[in-house]
Amino acid sequence: MVKKAVPDSTRRSMRSRRAIYDAALALVGEVGYPRTTIEGIAARAGVGKQTIYRWWSSKAEVLLEAFTDLSTQAAEAAARSSQEGGQGEGGQGENGIPDTGDLEADLKFVLRATVDELLDPKFDIPARALAAEGVVDEQVGAEFVTRLLEPQLQLYVRRLRSAQEHGDVRPDVDPRIALELFVSPLAQRWLQRTGPISHAYTDTLVDYALNGLAPRRPSGTPSGASPGGGPAAPARP
Repeated sequence: MVKKAVPDSTRRSMRSRRAIYDAALALVGEVGYPRTTIEGIAARAGVGKQTIYRWWSSKAEVLLEAFTDLSTQAAEAAARSSQEGGQGEGGQGENGIPDTGDLEADLKFVLRATVDELLDPKFDIPARALAAEGVVDEQVGAEFVTRLLEPQLQLYVRRLRSAQEHGDVRPDVDPRIALELFVSPLAQRWLQRTGPISHAYTDTLVDYALNGLAPRRPSGTPSGASPGGGPAAPARP
């Protein structure tokens, strides 16, 4: 007697979750957050709405988890790219944040990967819809920051703290503030479309953040002297 294969409930559940993630992200990108419903997500995913309510209590929870999953996939892809390209030599940080000992190279690498993600329509379109809703709906905005954005920012915090431990960043620098020197301009330019985003753009952000904007004095030049060797020009009133 041939025994029938027992259905793999775990695999089936994962397929259903993936279908729900894809449906939620597609819908919010097409019709916006307010018009996205649990019923619509269920119909698009080919599941009963009771299935969704068994795992989540609201569409916000569905979307936030879908975005977390999407970001995790992007981070894992970036980590694989890092290892294949040799970027991971000397240590690999959590979730695709390299820690090779070269802070500038590591930041440029992860920000380039972020640009690629932001330029991908499957991320860009629903991300804009959810970000726009977060501006007008304080609760959605708070949940987006707490559950999705802040955990990602903490990866930068840990990388900058590692750089402090190795003497590559001043010990008095607050990593949570410092990361905004390159993360926030990118987010603003992407969200408000104030200019194009590219690898060259984020490379420049890192250069400016790490090296500053003031002219660099030749080695050994006193702080009160001009780069040419004479006295510094008096400050204008």
